[in-house]
Amino acid sequence: MLRELKEFNPKARILIVDDEEVSLFILNNYLQDQGYEVINSTNGHDALSLLQKNTVDLVITDFVMLGMDGIKLMHLARKQHPTLPFIVLTAQGSIESAVAAIRQGALDYLQKPFEPQTLDMVLLRALEFGRLAGENAQLREHFRERFSFQNIVTQSPAMRQALEMAARVATSPKTTLSLTGESGVGKEVLARAVHFASGCLPGSFVAVNCAAIPESLLESELFGHVRGAFTGAERDREGKFSLARSGTVLLDEIGDMPLALQAKLLRVLEERTYEKVGANTPLPVDFRVIVATYRNLALMVRNGTFREDLFHRINVVPIAIPPLRERKEDIPLLAVFFLGLFRQHQGKSIPGISKKAMDLLTSYTWPGNVRELRNVLEYATIMVSDELIRPEHLRFQSSQPHPDVLGANTVDFHFSIPSEELSQKSINSKIMEIILQRCGGNKSRAAALLKISRKMFYL
Repeated sequence: MLRELKEFNPKARILIVDDEEVSLFILNNYLQDQGYEVINSTNGHDALSLLQKNTVDLVITDFVMLGMDGIKLMHLARKQHPTLPFIVLTAQGSIESAVAAIRQGALDYLQKPFEPQTLDMVLLRALEFGRLAGENAQLREHFRERFSFQNIVTQSPAMRQALEMAARVATSPKTTLSLTGESGVGKEVLARAVHFASGCLPGSFVAVNCAAIPESLLESELFGHVRGAFTGAERDREGKFSLARSGTVLLDEIGDMPLALQAKLLRVLEERTYEKVGANTPLPVDFRVIVATYRNLALMVRNGTFREDLFHRINVVPIAIPPLRERKEDIPLLAVFFLGLFRQHQGKSIPGISKKAMDLLTSYTWPGNVRELRNVLEYATIMVSDELIRPEHLRFQSSQPHPDVLGANTVDFHFSIPSEELSQKSINSKIMEIILQRCGGNKSRAAALLKISRKMFYL
């Protein structure tokens, strides 16, 4: 066991806090003999000062001390070192104090006097726990930085408004959020940002595409099932709701959820409980539900293909994410952002994007939105080598990267205006904005298409 301990963490630094000098002396000498670096303190106040000046892997503290007991020391230390493991020393036969220490957050306890073998086992568990807790904290911070709101680059007023609303929702961890927008606009990216801004663990974000799972399997996928619940259910199975414990469930393409399952989801949201398929025991709902769709759910309600009561229940905080063609000012920002990612991933020195290539990117209508932009740029970075990205390096989803609206037989419009801002003037302004974008910013071409004076774009 001693050899395993040394191989596990031979340079671990341990802080011992005990106002009994004899006990402190014995424990200090034993740990030093095993190869550990040991720091000593006879009271809680000095121990806190030592923790500010030193990196410590483990604290062993007496339960009862003058001035500040071990539990108070642990609570104060955890404010600066939330993952630091504590082992509490208790008097012989004091089971009550040992149980109290565990309930207050101590990892383990030792009853005085203790055998060396017992100490070795407790140390091994505590140091392993500290290592895993530290790695988990680093992983959580990595995901929080990767999926933070700050990584969603935008200059678009509509997108900024969506981000501000999402940031507010993040502070209310049980509020249901509804994200609408075309495929590829970044609904899942925004959902993840809300998840990590809420302080949730990385592994507790669970995304379910309701359109990609057969209707017969979707209920079991969400709720889980017990053995014998249906033909083929040979053992118990955890569902996505269970995996998202203390986290977030993203129900993507909620508009494709069958009506029968919509009723059960409504019950989950209303009663905050759910049952596995074939079970009668209710389980608590301790996760946030975020729904996303490209469909018009209000229209589906009128058509009878989506439950009205569920629509109102999930529409607590609706956020519409505008398509990329309606926020052209974001394209250069996103292009630079993605280019930086691909430089890092591919280990290539890519100078940038030529003006002609950037003009082509900004004039394209982007039916695949941000996802398509990323794919186009990733392809381009693979094709080039230490040179600017030029138009010939760009491969678009559409066969016409230069949309010639003047030569088109029909012109399609897809936009929304808040009801409180709805007016003939706002509609005209929106149409002029869209046509100008599709004409690549050429006001003369846009005016010719709309049969208006070019001066109208300056009013």
